[in-house]
Amino acid sequence: AVVSTQSTGIGAQDVTVRGRWAVLRGTDTLAGSAVTMPECVAHFREHSGCGLVEAVNAATKHPAELLKCTKLYGTLDVGTVADFLIIDSDVNVLATFIGGDMVYKSDKLVQF
Repeated sequence: AVVSTQSTGIGAQDVTVRGRWAVLRGTDTLAGSAVTMPECVAHFREHSGCGLVEAVNAATKHPAELLKCTKLYGTLDVGTVADFLIIDSDVNVLATFIGGDMVYKSDKLVQF
């Protein structure tokens, strides 16, 4: 399999992204990840055996609770930021909203 590479930076560090791995440029030293949040949610769901709601809460609501920022993030309560996704049961992103405005719509989203 061919793995594409891309050079970028993380803070003051120069990194190369190889597939889903970010390594310090010119080395094999791991500097981070290039995995998307939907991929993380799907992976967590598959390997933990939890349901979709629990997996999404683990990526959204629970971190916001831990960081004590639920007045703005982690829920769709009145007065929150209203950044959210519409996903299907396989965690494919169908639409993205930022501040309540749709900024992305997949061709797979039938109607909205």
